[in-house]
Amino acid sequence: MKLADSIVSIVKEASALMVREGFSVKEKGSVENIVTSSDVAVQEFLTGRLAELLPGSGFLCEEDDLQDLNHEYVWIIDPIDGTANYARGSENCCISVALYRNWSPRIGVVYSPWRGELYVAEAGGGAFCNGKPIHVSDRPFGKGILFTAMSTYRKEFAKTCSDIIYDLYMECNDFRRTGSAAVELCLMARGYADLYFEFRLMPWDYAAAAFILQEAGGKVVSLDGNAPSPKRQSLVIAANTEDNCRHILDTVRRHMSSIPY
Repeated sequence: MKLADSIVSIVKEASALMVREGFSVKEKGSVENIVTSSDVAVQEFLTGRLAELLPGSGFLCEEDDLQDLNHEYVWIIDPIDGTANYARGSENCCISVALYRNWSPRIGVVYSPWRGELYVAEAGGGAFCNGKPIHVSDRPFGKGILFTAMSTYRKEFAKTCSDIIYDLYMECNDFRRTGSAAVELCLMARGYADLYFEFRLMPWDYAAAAFILQEAGGKVVSLDGNAPSPKRQSLVIAANTEDNCRHILDTVRRHMSSIPY
């Protein structure tokens, strides 16, 4: 069995722990930032099984501040991206797993069981949803749908976000927000939306989905014009085309010259 197939099998097993009821919820420092017992259970399952699959690999995971990075292979995991959605019964949540080798992405898997969507990408092999090849759209900026948000966990940056979003909104078709960065980036990979801006994301939010988007022909950068770091929090800009990505980047740079975190 191929490594990607084995990862998919483990992720699907883990999804059984995303129960519909009977889980506990607690805050992680603020009312906006929560963790459920399901997040913890999924992460524990994944780290255990993936360590067996690839002995000697490291982990960067959302829960319990798990950072074990000094390895050739590192798994970047969000056990449930869109936890607030999950806790409320919304379908816009998913398991996100990326495998990096020497900090270069090799495999990305995003599984949204309640949406019935499994996204998989391997380096140089394209991107797939439920086994079918996917590709970004070719829409110009003016017809593009923008996924965006307001820096939920750091609301002191909301005004800067709103100024940037306003400028983008006035030039594109419309904007959307699902509450899951991984879901949104994967929907872009399918051509359902075209533009993306998030002021602050953690690596587990975007590592797998951004890679899937890139394998589907999309472009992903941070404020410096390079790919967002898989090791630290980052501003994330993405688009279906190089020109559209540059347009978002130029707009963001009119409002900020450096990342303030």
